[in-house]
Amino acid sequence: MRRRLRAVVRLLRAVGHGLHGLAIVLLAFPRLDAAARQERIRWWSIKMLRVLGIALASEGAAASGPCLLAVNHVSWLDIMAVHGVVPEARFVSKADVKRWPLVSRLVDSAGTLYLERERKRDALRVVHVVAAALRAGQVVAVFPEGTTSTGHGLLPFHANLLQAAIATATPVQPIALRFSDTAHAVSEAVEFVGATSLLRSLWTSACGDGVSVRLVFLPPRATAGADRRELAGALRCDIAAALGIDVA
Repeated sequence: MRRRLRAVVRLLRAVGHGLHGLAIVLLAFPRLDAAARQERIRWWSIKMLRVLGIALASEGAAASGPCLLAVNHVSWLDIMAVHGVVPEARFVSKADVKRWPLVSRLVDSAGTLYLERERKRDALRVVHVVAAALRAGQVVAVFPEGTTSTGHGLLPFHANLLQAAIATATPVQPIALRFSDTAHAVSEAVEFVGATSLLRSLWTSACGDGVSVRLVFLPPRATAGADRRELAGALRCDIAAALGIDVA
């Protein structure tokens, strides 16, 4: 009962913080420059994790200048974790997010790029959009697995979006992400796999005990003249090694 009450309090605070974020986006963002917006994104992301009882830690540093970030994917919370350290990152996200109430407006404000997975040709369009962003000196983040996993292993990495980095000779930096809690090295509280709904995931996340998320920023890989499939395999191995996962 005590745990459920704590979860309810966390959820109420999360809703309040979400509405606060919406107010910032609607009222403050129009008059803020890029640096000020990014600082708001960093603050909001870290606080949302904290409101849900999740601590954030990172190791290493994000590469300077334009870069493509490649992150393993466990939860919708991954974006907040990365934005807590690299608030300027523009994520490539599935178009389904546009239908999430409140969340969609907040995600839009962070410059998210949307991919229509049902349309095979849309990946090519997004590659061109990402390449343009990289040429403009921006940081773009992708989830090469294409969907979430339980965190115990890594799904195969898709190579399509990596072509944007290769075409612009922009480095790709792998980031190893892991949620843990007081009872598990790989937390089950934040799982967002299969038919799990956003509301269900939000509830189980709020019920978590001592949950933390750790990001390990690994050395960037050069991309000039690279083969995208070989690059995808190398990035997967980098992240797997950092997480202690055997992908052989």
